[in-house]
Amino acid sequence: MLINQAHAQELGTAGEAATMDPTVFNLGLILVLFILFYFLMIRPQSKRMKETRAMLDSLKKGDTVLTAAGFIGTVSKIVDEREVEIELGKGLTVKAMRYSIQQKLDKSDAPKTTEAKPAAKKAPAKKTAAKKTASATKKAPAKKAAAKKPATKKAPAKKTAAKKTAAKKK
Repeated sequence: MLINQAHAQELGTAGEAATMDPTVFNLGLILVLFILFYFLMIRPQSKRMKETRAMLDSLKKGDTVLTAAGFIGTVSKIVDEREVEIELGKGLTVKAMRYSIQQKLDKSDAPKTTEAKPAAKKAPAKKTAAKKTASATKKAPAKKAAAKKPATKKAPAKKTAAKKTAAKKK
């Protein structure tokens, strides 16, 4: 037991210079985590914000945009540095905040808008000659013969009064 204590004392005096202060180690870890956090989250987000700010500053009349609500329209008027007027369709304009515009669309990205025409009632289409011949060549399904009913015993017919008297006379 005395030998173990002696070894512990010897290691303690030589090991004091080799050990590090735990607060310095923890501060180093915090610094490494902050650097990782900066490169993985803060820097990419600030890049996106700069790009968005540049896109919003470059908006002009006639640009096709996508709003945060999902509306696609054309900028018809720039009211001020915070508001724009967007035309969504024929005669339908909306005022929107500039920051609600998510993306400026190119001509290829913008959907083709077509005027919705009321559907006219169409007369039933006439069969063409090809359709007539195709339907004529189809054979009508063969009718199945009616299933025969199983033979049942007929109940004896009731005898009439005249037959009864004739039968009794015999």
